Amino acid sequence: MSLPLRKTFFWIHLAVGVVAGIVIAIMSVTGVAIAFESQVLAWAESEARTVTLPAGDAKRLGVEELMAKVRAAKPDAQVSGVTLFPERTAAAQVNLGRSGSVFVDPYTGEVREGGAEGWRHFFHTMEEWHRWLATEGGLRALGKGFTGASNAGFLFLALSGLYLWFPRKWSLKQLRPIVWFRGGLKGKARDFNWHNVIGFWSLPVLVVLTASGMVISYKWASDFVFTLTGNTPPSNQGPPGSASVKVEAPAPGTQRLGLEPLFAAAQQAVPAWESMTYRIPAPPRGAGPRPDGGGEGNGQGGQRGEGGRGGRNGADGQAPSEARAPRPAEQRRADAAPEAAPSGDAVASARGTTNEGGPSQGRERGGADAAPAGDAVASARGTTNEGGPSQGRERGGADEGASGRPERRRGGPDGAPGEGGRDAGKVDAVTLNIRERDSWPYFATTQLSLNPFSGEVAKREGYADFNGGRKLRTWLRFLHTGEALGWPGQLIAAIASLGGVFLVWTGFALAWRRFFPRRQARVASTSPATAPQEGSEPVA
Repeated sequence: MSLPLRKTFFWIHLAVGVVAGIVIAIMSVTGVAIAFESQVLAWAESEARTVTLPAGDAKRLGVEELMAKVRAAKPDAQVSGVTLFPERTAAAQVNLGRSGSVFVDPYTGEVREGGAEGWRHFFHTMEEWHRWLATEGGLRALGKGFTGASNAGFLFLALSGLYLWFPRKWSLKQLRPIVWFRGGLKGKARDFNWHNVIGFWSLPVLVVLTASGMVISYKWASDFVFTLTGNTPPSNQGPPGSASVKVEAPAPGTQRLGLEPLFAAAQQAVPAWESMTYRIPAPPRGAGPRPDGGGEGNGQGGQRGEGGRGGRNGADGQAPSEARAPRPAEQRRADAAPEAAPSGDAVASARGTTNEGGPSQGRERGGADAAPAGDAVASARGTTNEGGPSQGRERGGADEGASGRPERRRGGPDGAPGEGGRDAGKVDAVTLNIRERDSWPYFATTQLSLNPFSGEVAKREGYADFNGGRKLRTWLRFLHTGEALGWPGQLIAAIASLGGVFLVWTGFALAWRRFFPRRQARVASTSPATAPQEGSEPVA
């Protein structure tokens, strides 16, 4: 290693740290804040999510009845999806699009508010900062650009910091102050010790969080994942979504099945189900507003299951507009769903949200609607559908699964046959997004498409059916938030994100002392074990 090269890297490292440090700190702090969003919301809403079993052999209400109860209780809200759970004491979750979601007693039809509005608002605010620095309107693209570039800068700082960390001489005396904390230090010696030690132990996780944030933030990085595995990159940002499944149209006059028999058919096909979500499709362009009946039976029923990390998947249908209500943390898991329509913001926080540009977990988190949102830097969640989408999620990254809106259909409204082409004479299947117990990976979901007239399974697609590029892309989405490894992964991502905060602090302190040295007499001799070597002070 030549000294000039080391000095060059040192000054570039310092310059990048000074320029991007504030944004990196914001993404790191917000990544820690949303790291366990789904778990916190599950705890805060535990009362609303649990019902009391009625006496006797009480019969559960049908899916259409539950949705009708919500429409009656909230006539101004638009039902966009519903999620069922197998536990007898579990309430059904009905998503209201931008208005959030409610829980319904499956025996009495009682509609319950989640009761965690304060927490949801807090996590929503943290994701907004994590993904695009809380900018709105036309400035949002600028905010995303800052978080994406800062996440890339953080990746450079981690790699160049490793290069600068390497001691010139490998001895215990040289290694001790840069691999473990030392007591009794003050000022520059303390900051140097903390910066090196925290950077050394956080490095592997930070590299994963920032590299996955790059994939979430930039389409070229996402395409590279597919190219690297020998697969053709999808045309859109984020995880590729499956086209709606078509089935042959039946004879005229054939009645469509209701949602209840379709859910029953899905439960038979997947007996080990843990949650089952139907998302009401949007009407085709020019077809007017979605029918009040919710389009039972047609279109994709994907979900943005933020329930990745132990949370429950829920129905989703929210769009990431500045006017939307805070999204339930459970939506991140939709990204893993085959049908999840990738978009740009992943949740990058250790929640993941991944989020735009930094290692954070986006939300990228098990109930109805990440995204994971901007998952970029140091989050532990984050981005939403690749396994959970915002997504989640993906806690500052690109908008992976940023839009929870169902994909538009090419066929006619309400599952009418498509006009022309190879889909002529066919109708859309009803698609349910299913999470199975003890599934691996944790974020894996199964998309089951059913014939709306016969209830037969038209197509079954899950993680095992993905190509190599899509599998890797989905793993990166959930590694960004830590959800890929469950709560231990979230905890590791959150700790690394917290380490990012200290790296920025100590880096700025070292830079300040370098540019504005205190005017005082210098100590004649300095211990080589505590004195930083020239060109060896990496600045976060």
